[in-house]
Amino acid sequence: MEKVEVLLEALPYIKKFSGCTFVVKYGGAALEDENLRKEFAKDVVLLKYVGINPVIVHGGGPQIERMLARLSIPTRFVDGLRVTDGETLEIVEMVLSGSINKEIVQAIHNAGGQAIGLSGKDGRLIVAERVKGKDIGFVGEVTEVNGKIIRKMAESGYIAVIAPLASGADGCAYNVNADTAAGSVAKALAAEKLILLTDVPGVLDASLKPISSMGKKQARQLIGSDAVKGGMIPKIACCLDALEGGVKKTHIIDGRVAHALLLEVFTDLGIDTQIAGE
Repeated sequence: MEKVEVLLEALPYIKKFSGCTFVVKYGGAALEDENLRKEFAKDVVLLKYVGINPVIVHGGGPQIERMLARLSIPTRFVDGLRVTDGETLEIVEMVLSGSINKEIVQAIHNAGGQAIGLSGKDGRLIVAERVKGKDIGFVGEVTEVNGKIIRKMAESGYIAVIAPLASGADGCAYNVNADTAAGSVAKALAAEKLILLTDVPGVLDASLKPISSMGKKQARQLIGSDAVKGGMIPKIACCLDALEGGVKKTHIIDGRVAHALLLEVFTDLGIDTQIAGE
């Protein structure tokens, strides 16, 4: 009976979002944990089955870190961005486009769906230029996303799984922050939702209580306060940029919670933090 009630609660949302595009940034614990990875794949396949077009942009920081350590290649960060020299870029590309991307594609296939793995370099899907004002090597800021490729895939029944790498007009390849890449893809597709899966229960206020919903004004105020620090700042900034670019709603949710994606989309209250409106 409980399953029937859950389905009945989800029906209005299935009808509302049918035909819409959701861009999901996938990383953190949800990507590392095998059981969560399987459940995530099932959830994505279900979204596709009910008429929603999910697009996955994935990260892979911990996996890159382990591979660099294994090869005794030092790494450092500047303002949350990995300094990426030529040697590091080779490892980043190998891990993201090679092992992680194909693991996600296989998980979706195992769950009964159809997926195609892409690097942002394929077909110049993502074009970037070197980040200005920082000496951090081959780290890119997105200047263009070819949404036609992704739309064609969705129309053919496939789920796009995108590694956040990019081509540059200068002929170089670039490592792009996964949140930033997901936001840029969401803008290019005029997505209904941008959903960032992270390792914390959404955005917390000064007393460490989750904020369930906020508008752009409150989000900007939080960035300028002491309440939000570290890696959450670029996530909120990414959401604000996506909203300014035409995305209707953005969400920062805890990927460590099983079925977090469905709970956010198909329930009245959702989970964790939604950023939308003024």
